[in-house]
Amino acid sequence: MALQISATNPEHPALLLELPWHLPLEEWPEEVLVPLPRGISRHVVRYARAGDEVIAVKELAERPALREYELLRDLDRLFIPAVDPLAVVTGRTDAEDAPLESVLVTRHLGGSMPYRSMFETTMRPATMHRLMDALAVLLVRLHLAGFAWGDCSLSNTLFRRDAGAYAAYLVDAETGDLHAQLSPGQRDYDLDLARVNISGELLDLEASGALHPSVDPIEFGMEICARYGGLWDELTRRSVYPAGKYHFIERRIRRLNDLGFDVAEMQIEHAPNGDTVTFVPKVVDAGHHQRQLLRLTGLDTEENQARRLLNDLESWMATQDDYAPGDPLGARPEVLAHRWVRDVFRPTVRAVPLELRGSMDPAEIYHQLLEHRWYLSERAQHDIGIDTAVKDYIENILPKARETLEPTVAD
Repeated sequence: MALQISATNPEHPALLLELPWHLPLEEWPEEVLVPLPRGISRHVVRYARAGDEVIAVKELAERPALREYELLRDLDRLFIPAVDPLAVVTGRTDAEDAPLESVLVTRHLGGSMPYRSMFETTMRPATMHRLMDALAVLLVRLHLAGFAWGDCSLSNTLFRRDAGAYAAYLVDAETGDLHAQLSPGQRDYDLDLARVNISGELLDLEASGALHPSVDPIEFGMEICARYGGLWDELTRRSVYPAGKYHFIERRIRRLNDLGFDVAEMQIEHAPNGDTVTFVPKVVDAGHHQRQLLRLTGLDTEENQARRLLNDLESWMATQDDYAPGDPLGARPEVLAHRWVRDVFRPTVRAVPLELRGSMDPAEIYHQLLEHRWYLSERAQHDIGIDTAVKDYIENILPKARETLEPTVAD
């Protein structure tokens, strides 16, 4: 059987032809390999260079190689965080024409690390919690897309920090199955496998002395179940919002924040009987909101202020007609953020008289106005709007605040 390369891009076969396919992966020469950390795998895996690309090459039988290749392509079409499939190479033979196993070729995920490499220095428990959160987000997104992983574990995941954000990527889809929708039993089975696998991997790290002494492997295995459950319920609970929907959307965002997640993307679908909102969660590290707000708007704020302003910006962007995440024809986030600063942020702040602002900077003023709007909307059980909130804040809150700051004059 002749060597065959099935690739997603016409350029890849030409680049891949230069690699030594006549040799088993274990015998590939050092000059074609790239020394990158590898996780534990049931198959032989090597990183190599093909032109300007760094690729991961996994050796396995032809049928599972073709199946995993197609599953990874399906996940890519569904915008699920996973390694990018490039090609499957079949019909390999050695110099004596003896058959060799097929290989699956994926693009190396830049900046990513297998979990064992991340534990080479003792990882703080707080960081481990964020990694578990990232894995819970990945598992929820897979299940929402109808993908049953069948072997969720730290070993089958790559983790990446990107501008302060933690993200988990599926790296092994060999045991997966894609369905139109998963049943509760399928989800529970996947989640139970994740719990057992994660606890086992952490017990292995504990035995090698690479685990922080305060970390209980069994409890951490259970943690992903709790994080997954809360996130699944919040994301799948379908709500229809009335026309004045800011208050209700903000309530959902706050609940996601309480679970330890932020909103990476929000989409509002208009319907005759009301609007539905879809959220995509993310896990972030300290300082992420400051950096993101500064990049988008030029506003330099404290972290809590930035988080609050970004939530408002996301809610506002989702109501704009030209907001279309992932659509190259839609307005860029930076353009929408500039519009928000010009049409929403600045006019709202300027509505507060200078003599009443005290020492508050514009970001703190806007933050306080949003909090006041939230309080009034909760009390009224509907969104009262920013203009009403500003008016009430100026008339009823700021004068009292100034009185408490004025020094007492002795008689």
